[in-house]
Amino acid sequence: MKIVRRIGDVEHADGLVPTMGALHDGHRALFRAARAENDVVVASLFVNPSQFNEQSDLAAYPRDEARDAAIAEEEGVDVLFAPSVDEIYPAGFGTWVDVGDAGAEGTARPGHFRGVATVCLKLFNIVQPRRAYFGQKDAQQAAVLRRLVRDLNLSVQIRVLPTVRDADGLALSSRNSLLSPEERARALALPQALARGAETFSHGGDAVAATQAALDGLSNDYVELVEIDGATVLAGAVRVGSTRLIDNVILKGALY
Repeated sequence: MKIVRRIGDVEHADGLVPTMGALHDGHRALFRAARAENDVVVASLFVNPSQFNEQSDLAAYPRDEARDAAIAEEEGVDVLFAPSVDEIYPAGFGTWVDVGDAGAEGTARPGHFRGVATVCLKLFNIVQPRRAYFGQKDAQQAAVLRRLVRDLNLSVQIRVLPTVRDADGLALSSRNSLLSPEERARALALPQALARGAETFSHGGDAVAATQAALDGLSNDYVELVEIDGATVLAGAVRVGSTRLIDNVILKGALY
């Protein structure tokens, strides 16, 4: 695997897996899918400052490039693009993608999806992939990026893969490492509440209300229904201590 840091050194590839590092088995699943479907796979490793609302959150985001590079190489990534902030946002940078309505996640994190859409558009232009791979856990992000592709007539397919979970049901997230054992136990209320909401929906009930009622006292930013290309997704965001976690379940239709 080759590690490159300059835009001019990045090879065009069939498959792109954008990441912010702190890689886990969810990322491994993306790498494996990209490896199976493409001749050349590029993964990006870039903690994108423009998608963070709080400087403390950006500072706390886990980073370990050597470990991430080893995982990417194990999974058959051909090129790891690990640029500096100045490489992506050089002096004088001032062009941003306005994504419009981005649902409750966009409301809860003003400017977040502007940063996501801008950096992903740059990566699509740099790598020129046929396919880009994302996880279902970030369903609202997938919705924004599929709209970006449609609205700007981009020739890339947004591939969404199922959420990977630990044995206890918690969705894998780079931020899980920030949870104490007690906080991790409390965080399980989120996937459990979403499962309760999905069950209620299957019986014709109010999925959002059922989920909110089952959150077991967790502070939540929102619980909402998201429509993505004909699929209905029940999504929620909670705060456990100082850590913000998101998760979702598909109620009907498919993202894959």
